[in-house]
Amino acid sequence: MIIRTEKEADYDRVRQVVDKAFGNQDEESALVERIRQSDGFIPSLSLVAESAEEGIAGHALFSKASVVDGQRGVDVLVLAPIAISPSRQKQGIGTRLIDEGLKRSRELGFPGVLLIGHPGYYPRLGFRPASAYGLVLKQFQVPDEVFMAIELRENGLEALRGGELRYPASFGIQKDQ
Repeated sequence: MIIRTEKEADYDRVRQVVDKAFGNQDEESALVERIRQSDGFIPSLSLVAESAEEGIAGHALFSKASVVDGQRGVDVLVLAPIAISPSRQKQGIGTRLIDEGLKRSRELGFPGVLLIGHPGYYPRLGFRPASAYGLVLKQFQVPDEVFMAIELRENGLEALRGGELRYPASFGIQKDQ
């Protein structure tokens, strides 16, 4: 299994993987399409897991969002979605995709990655509740333990304490939310 940057030729297969991973609903694959077409899309942070036998078995997408505090906004990354073919889940593919994405994100100089995710999975990868960094999320009403963050450099999120994560319009969020 190799982890590599997604290519345009992968888009159809990625859509299939995402749809299957999310129960054949097209909501998440439509999100991937909207992000790809947005200003927040960073091609090197759209990753696939590929094996010689079956081709693409997983996809992870890190894209830009902002943490806003008053008039100041700072670019951060959000991880969404991540999808693994149902037949390949629980084999470490998601961890490998996330680890590579975090490494690349760190190299690009971002202060942190935020996400809404399963509290039983992401903490073992270093994510903590975003509230531990003083960050809030108002666009989605989710329990504290599922809104998580990881710093990509020492005290990378400390300067953002008190800020609000704002997902971009590509996530289906209205501007006034």
